[in-house]
Amino acid sequence: MKKIVIVCGSIAGLIVAAMMLISMSIYHKSGNFENGMMVGYTSMIIAFSLIFVGIKNYRDKHNAGAISFGKAFKVGLLITLIASTFYVVAWLINYYFFMPDFMEKYSAATINQLKTAGASAEKIASETKEMAWFTENYKNPFFIVLFTYIEILPVGLLVSLIASLILRRKTKPAV
Repeated sequence: MKKIVIVCGSIAGLIVAAMMLISMSIYHKSGNFENGMMVGYTSMIIAFSLIFVGIKNYRDKHNAGAISFGKAFKVGLLITLIASTFYVVAWLINYYFFMPDFMEKYSAATINQLKTAGASAEKIASETKEMAWFTENYKNPFFIVLFTYIEILPVGLLVSLIASLILRRKTKPAV
């Protein structure tokens, strides 16, 4: 199980980290973050497809075709943790070395988008206050790590849950 988890987790981590780095460099230069979330979560789903591969591979090659929901979820969870850690480390390197002004640009783009959409003054004021809170907390590396894990972990947990439900098999298939 260890090899499958490490290989699938590392490949998924490389995919999601590379896609994040590529897309963030594009969006950061342009200052337009509108499609960034869609691209980011799509790349996470693509990367986390390796959870299906890992669970199925473990079930079929190392567990004689049978796997419980719990064991399948454990494999998916471990793959998720490895891939998520790649993502967090890549973001930390990217943020500290290449985009230290990310929160300022992102906050400005968010507020500008609200103004362009004709949001109310109350909504703009509320969002400005929230973005100021995020910008202030983003000065603390602990919060950067926490926020970044919160961004990716739920996606991996959801994919692990779905894959575990689909791929669980109580008995070995008849030959």
